[in-house]
Amino acid sequence: MMRWLIVCIVLVFSVSTQTRCWAQELDQQKKQLDEGIQRAIQFLSISQQPSGAWSFNSYGESTAATSLAIMAFMAAGYVPEEGPYGEQMNKGIDWVLSHQAANGLVVHHKSHGPMYSHGISTLMLAEVAGMLKGEREKKCRQVLERAVKVIISAQDVAKDKRNAGGWRYSQTSKDSDLSVTGWQLLALRAAKNIGCDISADHIDRAVAYVRHCRGRNNVGFAYQPGGAPSATRTGTGILALEICGKHHTRDALEAGDYLVQHPLRPDEFYYYYGAYYCSVGMFKMGGEYWKKTRAAIIPQLLEMQKHDGSWLATKGSEKGAGKVYSTSLAVLALAVEYQYLPIYQR
Repeated sequence: MMRWLIVCIVLVFSVSTQTRCWAQELDQQKKQLDEGIQRAIQFLSISQQPSGAWSFNSYGESTAATSLAIMAFMAAGYVPEEGPYGEQMNKGIDWVLSHQAANGLVVHHKSHGPMYSHGISTLMLAEVAGMLKGEREKKCRQVLERAVKVIISAQDVAKDKRNAGGWRYSQTSKDSDLSVTGWQLLALRAAKNIGCDISADHIDRAVAYVRHCRGRNNVGFAYQPGGAPSATRTGTGILALEICGKHHTRDALEAGDYLVQHPLRPDEFYYYYGAYYCSVGMFKMGGEYWKKTRAAIIPQLLEMQKHDGSWLATKGSEKGAGKVYSTSLAVLALAVEYQYLPIYQR
């Protein structure tokens, strides 16, 4: 009897010690996380252009770069019109609002893929609209309403069965891909959350396209229907389903299992893009899906942060986009548990 009592005491002590060590490790990581995010915000603060915009190295001043930076400030807990970065955020928002074209696109330099910038900018305006006041809020909602109509009209372009319901590079594209579609869906979901009139039919058609992008043999998600799955695209597919209310559907669960088994790696192309989508998507999945993704991505990002608080991609077009791009997406991935951005809320 005494022997069993001693064994039980030892086991309880061992479990208690492990729990305490685990809690201390989490506390230390949270401290590193908070510090890393603040250093990144300081970097973004000094990277703003005199015009109020932020820039991508390859493309110069950009509504997408500016919108990603503003959302990074918001994700870190800062709001426009007040606090240490309020005026900078105001200036950036005003710059984006001033760059709506006559056809409704929110872009600066019209590249081969203006719907990328438009979707990201529309998402930011929908996220920030409820935080603004007076004439700025009025202007934001006016620009947002027109921007949403652009997204809807681009989806309504006649497309074949393989591409129906999705979006691609331009307003008139007759094909679709999951990457552009992800940003448009995020924008529509955020806009609907603040009262924009978006029919269920548009969301349902988009969800159907997302599901059509399941990877070969229905594993993960691919860039386009029938393609090879990747961690980045799987994160995109998961987040798209989650924000559309398809929580823990079979498609989402199977994709979550794939991402757990094939996690995002730092040497992948579009790593920062993937870090954003995988983090937010798996956070919305919750449970073990988020716990395992968190354990992989957060230490990766913290280790990769540079002394000036920034991040910089090392491969492909992400590298050419520069530090503002990588840093903004890194903050948006790291800050998901703060849940300051409305789109992050479960």
